[in-house]
Amino acid sequence: MPPMNRRDVLRLLGLSTLGVTALSACAPDATGGGTARPSGDAAAKTFGFTSWSLNEEAQKAAVQAIVDAYASARKVTINTASFPYNEYLNQVTLKIRGGRLSGAVQLDVAWLAALASLGKLRDLSAHAAQGGYTEVGLSSGQFGGKQLGLPWTTGSIGLIANTEILEKAGVSELPGTIEEFEAALNKVAKLGDGVVPYAAATKAAQLKDILPWMKTFGSPLLDGDQITVGDDASVAAVEWYKKLYDAKLIAPDVDRFDARALFAQGKAAFYDDAIIARGVVAGQSPDKSLTEKMKPLARPVLSAGGTPQALLWGHVIVVVEGEGADAAADFAKFATSDTATVAGFFEKVKLPPTTTAGLGDPKVAGDAFTTEWTEKITKTAAPNPFWRYAGYAQIETAIAEQVQAVLVGQASAKDALAKAAETAKGLQK
Repeated sequence: MPPMNRRDVLRLLGLSTLGVTALSACAPDATGGGTARPSGDAAAKTFGFTSWSLNEEAQKAAVQAIVDAYASARKVTINTASFPYNEYLNQVTLKIRGGRLSGAVQLDVAWLAALASLGKLRDLSAHAAQGGYTEVGLSSGQFGGKQLGLPWTTGSIGLIANTEILEKAGVSELPGTIEEFEAALNKVAKLGDGVVPYAAATKAAQLKDILPWMKTFGSPLLDGDQITVGDDASVAAVEWYKKLYDAKLIAPDVDRFDARALFAQGKAAFYDDAIIARGVVAGQSPDKSLTEKMKPLARPVLSAGGTPQALLWGHVIVVVEGEGADAAADFAKFATSDTATVAGFFEKVKLPPTTTAGLGDPKVAGDAFTTEWTEKITKTAAPNPFWRYAGYAQIETAIAEQVQAVLVGQASAKDALAKAAETAKGLQK
């Protein structure tokens, strides 16, 4: 993917030069030096590790255990820093630009292009070659022909079914094609009792979920730098989505949170989510056996033999050049590929490893939900092609708003997607 320039990143983050300077001056950093800038001693025994997970109660202890284990074994000092997820990309970008952050940094896979454009990330190809990572995992850390991130957890956003509802509806097998999927939805609809056959996203905020369906119908979304949204395939996908909407097989005003709530209450047969869904909906559900009824399934294809589509999801660890970068790279490899470490991390937080050995460890392989998810959904997952652009979120919004206009009958799919494509073209910078 082509890199973004600095102006693109600032546009993405909505930052001014003044804002960058001001925030850089007051925010903490992972170098432990407060105002010190990385000095280029790449072999130093002290380095930083910046991670949003260290700010989240559910994962903090598990991540800190990895940090402590490495520091103890290698006799190094790791200075940690953390920011809330919603502020994370802004803070990390500001500090890297100001030369106030080096070392290992946790990243959402969607952010890699933004950080790569700063020109400070180390190429970790040599470490990747030794890690035993899966191909899809490696792909999540690649940008501009380089391996800029080592995959920490690799998953996807895919479909989940409630098998109890399907059995009640007379659906004996999970659908594999669009035709079978529609047939299953129609059977579930006959159950009544407020059950939504498919709790698909219909609010604009989450309608980027339509993108894998567009790919299912044959649209690449992006061909080179040519946006293909608005082609015959994407129009067919949105017309199909509208058909489900009009038939009440999907419901109005649903986002991810609504869908999780419906699924947790046993009121949805299918919905889209990441692999973390199991823990999330289980925590919301009055049905203590719900997780036993949850089944991941590959997104239905147009015809048998097609490749199921799913959006890649996960975290990588990158290394920012500067003091301790060598040790930080070794830490990144340890945290993401040491089998005992990644299996232990999975045991605590249920995020799947990214190495073949890690996935094969009994702690992971014995978890049927994770194994099925990896084999059925993550195996063919791909990054959002718009992630290469600084304005990717605005592109998604432009598409989502027009798809919503189609659902509520304000525009035809052809006209709406043509308008979305025109708006998106102006954001390809």
